[in-house]
Amino acid sequence: MSKPLILVTGAAGMVGSHVARRAVEAGYPVRCMVRPTSRCDALANLDIDLCKADLCDPESLEPAVKDAAVIVHAAAMLGDWGPAEQYRAVNVEGLRSLLNAAEHGTSLRRWVQISSLGVYPARHHDGTDETVPPDLDGFDGYTQTKAEAESILERYHREKGLPMVILRPGFLYGPGDRHVIPRLVEQIVKGRMKRIGDGKKLLNNTYVGNLVDAVMLAIEREEAIGQIYNIRDGRLVDRNECIDTIARYLDKPLPGSVPEWLVRGAVGWFERIARLRGSKTAPMLTKTRIKFLTLNLDFSIQKAQQQLGYAPQVDFQEGIRETLDWLSQEGLLEGKVES
Repeated sequence: MSKPLILVTGAAGMVGSHVARRAVEAGYPVRCMVRPTSRCDALANLDIDLCKADLCDPESLEPAVKDAAVIVHAAAMLGDWGPAEQYRAVNVEGLRSLLNAAEHGTSLRRWVQISSLGVYPARHHDGTDETVPPDLDGFDGYTQTKAEAESILERYHREKGLPMVILRPGFLYGPGDRHVIPRLVEQIVKGRMKRIGDGKKLLNNTYVGNLVDAVMLAIEREEAIGQIYNIRDGRLVDRNECIDTIARYLDKPLPGSVPEWLVRGAVGWFERIARLRGSKTAPMLTKTRIKFLTLNLDFSIQKAQQQLGYAPQVDFQEGIRETLDWLSQEGLLEGKVES
């Protein structure tokens, strides 16, 4: 029996490209949706159908969804700075357009949504599970619109029977990462990196290959339909292990620390000044970055383990070395981050 066609949106990005590769290896026919301006290096030599479309151009989406029985929606506007409406145009209105195209163009067996652990309230977490509701007010444009997108999908599931599954990964890293780890590398190389406080709070680290394991399970397990799952590595690491591992790989001095109270007192001024200047890029300190560097981000994956059989195989130490090796091969360990 032939396997169903999988459409992967955001296929030029880290998550989408890894999903596409794994699906091809598993014998699925795969269509990769990318924006017309996207670099597609990560999809080279893959036996895929490449489709150029844009979530902000509804008419371009119909060819993308045609005959697709599974949609893995990894496309999103990322970042921690800028008006919520910019994020909403892609993460919410773009989602509506894709749902509308899918509703009229195919009979879906599964919709797998790549969401984020960032939808939870911005506080310390110690084993938080999926019974805790997301924060619809949002901490920033990205997390707010990811929470809104989840609400839309849950409503489509209740009212129209959309066979959706929502996966909430944490801080994603792995080969193909051109955002988070490169920025940490940049700060360490330039001697600007500082740990905040004692650095002992846990990260919600999620290796991209572990997330892809969860995506494939969500596609194949019937019991996943209508469910939401937290996804992270099996072992969480604290900021000290994360920062020090990268610094040692780079053969750079281990970063020092600054008091948390001092940084929390300063972040508001950094953001105000950036807004007054109309800055298009985030200042050195934002509330989102403070969350990333200070809060305990321990989320339970028991539900995914029990219902999906999710068993993350790659530990942080292995995954971060693969990430840094890839960045080295790409020439991205010189303290320069691509825009």
